[in-house]
Amino acid sequence: MPGPTRKPMQKPQNVGATLKRIFQYMAASKGLLIGVFLAILCSALAQIIGTSFLQKVIDNYLEPMLKAYSSELMTGFIRTLLLMAGVYLIGAACTYFYQRVMISIATRTLYKIRTDMFNKMEHLPIRFFDTHAHGDLMSHYTNDTDTIREMLSNTVTQFISSSITVVGVFIMMIYYSWQLTILVILTLILMLFIIAKIGGKSGAYFKKQQQEIGKVNGYIEELIEGQKVVKVFCHEPECKAEFDALNADLCDAATNANTFANILMPIMGNLSHVHYAVTAIVGGILAINGVLSLGTVVVFLQYTRSFSQPVTQLSQQFNAVLTALAGAERIFRLIDEEPEVDDGYVTLVNAELASDGTLTETDHHTGIWAWKHPHHDGTLTYTRVAGNVEFDDVTFGYEPNKTVLKDVSLYATPGQKIAFVGSTGAGKTTITNLINRFYDVPDGKIRYDGININKIKKDDLRHSLSMVLQDTHLFTGTVMDNIRYGKLDATDEEVIAAAKLANAHGFITHLPQGYQTMLTSDGINLSQGQRQLLAIARAAVADPGGCGGSPGTDSG
Repeated sequence: MPGPTRKPMQKPQNVGATLKRIFQYMAASKGLLIGVFLAILCSALAQIIGTSFLQKVIDNYLEPMLKAYSSELMTGFIRTLLLMAGVYLIGAACTYFYQRVMISIATRTLYKIRTDMFNKMEHLPIRFFDTHAHGDLMSHYTNDTDTIREMLSNTVTQFISSSITVVGVFIMMIYYSWQLTILVILTLILMLFIIAKIGGKSGAYFKKQQQEIGKVNGYIEELIEGQKVVKVFCHEPECKAEFDALNADLCDAATNANTFANILMPIMGNLSHVHYAVTAIVGGILAINGVLSLGTVVVFLQYTRSFSQPVTQLSQQFNAVLTALAGAERIFRLIDEEPEVDDGYVTLVNAELASDGTLTETDHHTGIWAWKHPHHDGTLTYTRVAGNVEFDDVTFGYEPNKTVLKDVSLYATPGQKIAFVGSTGAGKTTITNLINRFYDVPDGKIRYDGININKIKKDDLRHSLSMVLQDTHLFTGTVMDNIRYGKLDATDEEVIAAAKLANAHGFITHLPQGYQTMLTSDGINLSQGQRQLLAIARAAVADPGGCGGSPGTDSG
């Protein structure tokens, strides 16, 4: 069977659709989102209104008091400052509220995305995992989701706040001085032009960076799993050379992406400083000529800061936005993958055997299993599960034009033990894969107890079988839990009986905690033979109608 291959990642096709889909995951928090929006609005308006008090403080109180002090002016001065402080405190409280709530919304959104990813992955056909590197799939759950979290926690609120601030400040600037506002508009046009130019180049490199991260993750995972093979064949230098090449590609892509993204902030910052200085000079000239008051010039300069700062902050967020969109599209491509097709209609049921030999369906466990076969005329027939398997002129290949099995015919009767012998790649493991309908055959038929397996629901078919694969996989948990994986409702006594049947009971009792010994990292603390015995016990506890073993399971 072919191993995983690394497929190059497709380029993002529709950024707008990706954003829309992300926000659809947040629809359940619509009420909270409205509250967040109102809090952001209140916070932004507080900053805008608070700044406007400066004009009154300078023109109505400071300048008059510099000429002639009076307690009345001082009282008004203090009252205005307190009012100004109160407005800013309200804004700070709103900022705290929406940031806390948005973090909660972001984590719940990612919970839903991860759940959808995992649910889809559980329903994908085996063929999908043959053609996708495991490390690349893992990066969906780690790197890609983390970039979305960063965007939802920071960028969304920043975008809304900046938009409100820009609009509100622009209105206030026109109110105070349309002449100085023209300078701001010219600077804004220049800023947007720079963002469009640099941001476009950065986006392409961020897509490339996400691809390279997936490749590096996949390669590292393969090397960790195959470390013994690497050392046996003294392949360390070659592995290091291949990793260095992948790492260099990632380094180049990340350098280019972050270079274009990160130069935006200093460019915008310096441009804002130049604009501030020019505005101060022009405002000073207008104040000297009596066109504007000193307080108006000071307020306008503060609004200039408030206007350019959101634009600079937005440019600073480009890094997170571009990375998140690239990661989100990778995630949605996984979620949109076609699930495993199951058009079977024959099901596995518990049955009771009457004295005349007829089978009757029952809802309690009897130890007798039967195939429930509905027919087009509405009638039902029940066939007892015996484990009779027949291949009839089966032809199959994992890839088009690469046939593994050609016109294969064979049969296995109940209770019969059969061993397939042949060279590597001859199709021994493929036969067990086809019996479980991991793949459907294009030509020929496979019958189970006389029923074409294409008619049997896949879950029911696999429940009736138990397989011990050549590559044993153990899950993090106790020995008892790993054996019980074959039958989750099995009692401790049934698990121990299955272990004895598989000749695993002896070594299990010598483990530090016996059946309660914790296994981690795919049972790394056990030998290959012990792991294989646990796999056999797991198959035995399932007590299926048929049992199969992948070539190599008898060795060790």
